[in-house]
Amino acid sequence: MFKPGILALCAFTLMLAAQSTLRAETDYPLTEDSKRHEGVPAGELLKFTFDRSKIFPGTTREVSVYVPKQYDPATPACVYVGQDGGGFNAPVVFDNLIAKKEIPALIGVFLTPGVVKAADTNALDRFNRSLEYDGLGPDYARFVLTEIFPAVEKMTAADGRAIHLSTNGNDRCIGGASSGAICAFTAAWERPDAFSRVFSSIGTFVGLRGGNEYPTLLRKFEPKAICVFQQDGTNDLNIYGGDWWMANQEMERALTFAGYEHEHIWGDGGHNGKQATAVFPDAMRFLWHDWPMPVKGGASKNQFLHDLLISGEDWQLVSSGHQFTEGPAVNALGEVFFNDIPASKTFKITLDGKVEKFLADTKKANGAAFGADGKLYLIATASNQIIVCDPVTKQFTTLAEDIQGNDLVVRRDGSLFATEPIDGGNKPGNVWFVSATGEKHIVDTGLKFPNGVTLSPDQTLLYVDDLRSHWVYSYQILSDGSLTNKQRYYRLHVPDTADESGADGMRCDRDGRLYVATKMGVQVCDQTGRVNCILPTPNGRVANLTFGGENFDTIFCTCGDKVFKRKLKAQGALPFAAPNKPAAPHL
Repeated sequence: MFKPGILALCAFTLMLAAQSTLRAETDYPLTEDSKRHEGVPAGELLKFTFDRSKIFPGTTREVSVYVPKQYDPATPACVYVGQDGGGFNAPVVFDNLIAKKEIPALIGVFLTPGVVKAADTNALDRFNRSLEYDGLGPDYARFVLTEIFPAVEKMTAADGRAIHLSTNGNDRCIGGASSGAICAFTAAWERPDAFSRVFSSIGTFVGLRGGNEYPTLLRKFEPKAICVFQQDGTNDLNIYGGDWWMANQEMERALTFAGYEHEHIWGDGGHNGKQATAVFPDAMRFLWHDWPMPVKGGASKNQFLHDLLISGEDWQLVSSGHQFTEGPAVNALGEVFFNDIPASKTFKITLDGKVEKFLADTKKANGAAFGADGKLYLIATASNQIIVCDPVTKQFTTLAEDIQGNDLVVRRDGSLFATEPIDGGNKPGNVWFVSATGEKHIVDTGLKFPNGVTLSPDQTLLYVDDLRSHWVYSYQILSDGSLTNKQRYYRLHVPDTADESGADGMRCDRDGRLYVATKMGVQVCDQTGRVNCILPTPNGRVANLTFGGENFDTIFCTCGDKVFKRKLKAQGALPFAAPNKPAAPHL
């Protein structure tokens, strides 16, 4: 019979053996596709230094450009962009796979990360790799598209062939290892129209600069048209920033959940390029296997997306050519009105989709809403008034003055709540209550930038979002219009490129979901304050929204100079209509 001490010693010995086994890495030999073969046309490798970036000012980097023998300058070429100078023995692999017609005759663009050279030998260079690669947001994609690609297209091959790169994202693949891998994924995530195919080796989807957020965002966003191949090993890093092996598995599960076309191969390797180099040919075959068929967004398992979205119903452009659209409002017929603030005009969208000018001068109206009386209530920013327009006579009356308003919601009895950011949000702002006869008083103060405002479907709760934070506040409304039980209730996602959510207009549907216009798109929340899904708009901008259409089942979004719409399975809750009590949420 073993004694406890012997048991402990045995357990410790077994643990060491297991760790020793885990640390042993397979030697991943190269396949024939990664070796040079006689008779296979070899591409040319051009090189130059790029030191003129405005996006990453002061940086210098080396750029290598692979041009295959089969490239025909008469047709813009497919592209592979590789971080950290390329790697994976890519030129040889491309030669072999192009010769076998398993991938298109693509141009390879291999970049090193930027370095800001020190002023003298006694100072250290600034190394931009983590900033450029680990950082989320659109900057790196914009850098490649607007600075590197034009520089590449100024080059010519040794035989005089000009370089022409395809502008179609379906013709572009981007890849890398470690931080270069998350950089590649971020470029495609931010610009799926520009990069549709991603190769990720030992990807750094951990908490260095917010990359650990991706598995959550993948599950919440409407799927994007991106195809992904992942590689990682059980002996990858496990350090202060996170566990690379677990993070890559979490990414793979999120990609599966969200319906993305993807493949992965796991091994027992560490944080190195051994396995990635061995599998790179297979990764390229997978990523290009259906080309030139376009990569498509998949079907997410997110039930909230299924509950909202209609198959085949995408965003549609309603109106364009404006300066800045805001204040969408719907009347009892389902007709939608919106303001162009700088132009001081209001436009009407009829039920058959026609757009016509409705008001020629609105005193630069911002927020707008219809009341139960059928009149249009407007926040006139030029005069600091709340004005009311009779839609038949188009005559204005003034309801309240001396309110530097932003947005408003009108209740069934004609009273309303309005938000008031002070001094452009440099001072704490207010929430106002204005009675149907114009008496007004502040019912809350202290929010950084009170912006969007709406009522719950049962009209007992007021929601106010704070543009300068990631919160939407919830209040209970008392019989006299005052507010109680204030709570930071809805927690919004914030893009890595911003310090605030940019929360703006809001509406509820009849099932109790809250729709919030933010810098990340329309964030849709359940009644318990959680973001369930995110709907990005086509141009990446959204300031406000409303439900409209004959059945109030179409969401209209004001997006900078444009207005878009999309039909949903949900119906809007109308503050001027009878209240409804949604079903209790799942906790």
